[in-house]
Amino acid sequence: MTIVGATAIIALIGFSYFSISGKSRLNVKDEQIIIGEVKKGPFQEFIPINGVVQPITTIYLDAIEGGRVEQKFVEDGAIVKTGQPLLKLANTDLELDLANRETAVYDLITNMQNTRNLSDQNSIRQLNQMADVDNAMAEAERKYKMNKTLYEQKVVSYQEFKAAENEYNYQTRRKKLTIETLKKDTIASNQQIVQMKQSLVRMQNALELMRQKAEDLTVKSPVDGQLTSLDVEIGQSKNKGERLGQVDVLSGFKVRADIDEHYISRVFTGLDGEFIFNNETYKLKVKKIYSQVSNGRFQVDMEFVGAVPKGVRRGQTLQIRLALGDETQALLLPKGGFYQQTGGNWIFKVSADGKTAYKVDIQLGRQNPDYYEVLGGLKPGDKVVTSSYDNYGDIQELNIGKGK
Repeated sequence: MTIVGATAIIALIGFSYFSISGKSRLNVKDEQIIIGEVKKGPFQEFIPINGVVQPITTIYLDAIEGGRVEQKFVEDGAIVKTGQPLLKLANTDLELDLANRETAVYDLITNMQNTRNLSDQNSIRQLNQMADVDNAMAEAERKYKMNKTLYEQKVVSYQEFKAAENEYNYQTRRKKLTIETLKKDTIASNQQIVQMKQSLVRMQNALELMRQKAEDLTVKSPVDGQLTSLDVEIGQSKNKGERLGQVDVLSGFKVRADIDEHYISRVFTGLDGEFIFNNETYKLKVKKIYSQVSNGRFQVDMEFVGAVPKGVRRGQTLQIRLALGDETQALLLPKGGFYQQTGGNWIFKVSADGKTAYKVDIQLGRQNPDYYEVLGGLKPGDKVVTSSYDNYGDIQELNIGKGK
């Protein structure tokens, strides 16, 4: 009875204490929690991203004309020069079209030569006719003038005079009509020749384009570099516009990185990044931003600032720290698992004697992989519990004991 009574009294005292204090407590061992210290120091907001090393320039090879792969002159990975043939496609339809166009051009040239010959022959006939007309006109004019004089002297009759006059007038009209006909025939012949020349020029231009298309069946390297991703086999059919491979320019490298779309409004050209390679730190700078978002991420191209790491290879993955702002002085709180339960709104602050930790409201700002920026609720030197609060529930205070 005495033991039961004592136990009841102790329980009553404990219940009264917790009722008065209004706080729920939990005993924890110091080895089960992580305690961090708030301190003043340099802060720079950055995000970790992965980047892949790529050639500074890549030229893609597409099939300008479709066809069947007839020959491969080089293999994937070969170092090539500008204009070097890489592979040849065969396209019988294109080759037949080229032959037909060449035949049409030759036919037009032949027709133009024939037309010119006929025009020259017609001009000669017209000139001969003009000579006959001139001769008849001169004879008619001579007779008319002579008969006119003789008629005035009453040597010839009026009938002879009028016959000579009529002949002269007829030859005059005939000469005018012959001159007009010759002029129109000359203009028509010249126009026909000009039109045929213009048609020939157009057909020759079309033929040249067709020849160029036929030459495009031989795929050549557009630049000096390394041939990569060549996906062709002898006998394989390739459609027009289909990707055949690419040529990587070996004069330098760039880094293409994927970034979460959450940061798309905060990433701009000129931002700095850094990475460690062979225990040395190298600098990068954002050069180009691809605004298209795919699967919640967007891409940026970064160029090396200063030296390029020796031994870096195409396709190699680099772990980069991309700075989103300049370095400033701030109040720093070490990162930890507490954030998942509190959302950064409160934290357990350790008392001066290190035996308890109690809830305090805080305000956090920017962050990087190591620290949160503290905007309010804590001061330099404060110690806080930064480990996970998963098992604390609605606990208001922690009793920190020494672990065994």
